[in-house]
Amino acid sequence: MSAKKKFWLNDMEAVFMIMLVLMIIGTINVFSASFITAEMNFDNPYFFLIRHLISIAVGIVVFLCAVNFDYHRLRTFVPFLLGFTILSLILVLITGVSVNGAKRWIGLGFMQYQPSEIAKIVCIIMTASFLGAKIDKKRSISLANRTFGMAVFMAALVELEPDMGTAVLIGGIPVLLHFIAGMKTKWISYAALGLAALFILLVTFQSYRLDRIKSWYDPWSQAQGFGYQTVQSLSAIGSGGFWGMGLGKGVSKYSYLPEAHTDFAFAVFSQENGLLAVIFVFFLYAMLAMYCGKIAKHASEGFGKMLACGIMLLIVGQAVANLYMVIGLLPVVGVPLPFISYGGTSLILNMASIGVLINIGRYTKNSSSQKQLNDTVIVKAAPVFSRRKPLHRLK
Repeated sequence: MSAKKKFWLNDMEAVFMIMLVLMIIGTINVFSASFITAEMNFDNPYFFLIRHLISIAVGIVVFLCAVNFDYHRLRTFVPFLLGFTILSLILVLITGVSVNGAKRWIGLGFMQYQPSEIAKIVCIIMTASFLGAKIDKKRSISLANRTFGMAVFMAALVELEPDMGTAVLIGGIPVLLHFIAGMKTKWISYAALGLAALFILLVTFQSYRLDRIKSWYDPWSQAQGFGYQTVQSLSAIGSGGFWGMGLGKGVSKYSYLPEAHTDFAFAVFSQENGLLAVIFVFFLYAMLAMYCGKIAKHASEGFGKMLACGIMLLIVGQAVANLYMVIGLLPVVGVPLPFISYGGTSLILNMASIGVLINIGRYTKNSSSQKQLNDTVIVKAAPVFSRRKPLHRLK
């Protein structure tokens, strides 16, 4: 019988191809959603596209490094990564570039970078290193540890920017990783109560967040206020219909929909490409989650399993949060759509994360192949040794 044909050679190829397709969609959409704004503000319709392509070029270099760098060595870099990230998060509050009342970027003259995006992946590496050791040694897991405390501290610094959406990711992903690693039920209850209390506190601390929650229930009642973005997003999606208006022909980007090429890039994509394209993108993210899960399941040790799970939660979790926000199922939060929204630091780090994920899969595959080879050698060698004469007969 012939071997069963597969669409992909392995899980790593599937993850790479899905990332590539999403990046192609994102590049086309970034230009389509931004050329009007770029022409109006910078007299160059290709302004954002050029910067996006530069980010892709940098991302390719970082991706290739991540693919070929032994991910186990990341554990030794945790103290350095943590120190650099915390220093950057403090520095951005002091000297950061302010945009729309928030300080989230550090300017380096020729470029800017966003420390909170770095904090996302650093908290995952740090938590995966801690939990991986616990899993390998079969020890009990709780949230009462310094690693989770450092994640909460980074989340607090990001909240001061302010950026509640990113802060929730930085503090929430480690909680989910603890849960996946087998945290005791009582700690899950404590975490749920603590997060609920913290959410209420953060919402009531900033009055505009409470207004956003109110407008979330009925955005049309505040169509010219806090519900404006949601109303315009829903209008854009609805006007796309089944087939869409056509690439580049969407009207919402003509100063109707704020952040058309960043947080609400998917609304422009839906308007121009229609329902079938929307379903296709949903399918891509679902497949990405599935293959990430398979790589995590087959990883040979705890650190690899937790790191793969963390990357899956980071990329797919952001995708779910952004898509839910765009269609009005979540309040407006500053979470980009991975590989599709415009954003240099986010794109580069997402590409690096996929590189690490592929690295985990490659290492697992090589380890499995080596084990099978060793087992084969032992099995073939066993009869040879069995035919030898007992030592007492050689005397």
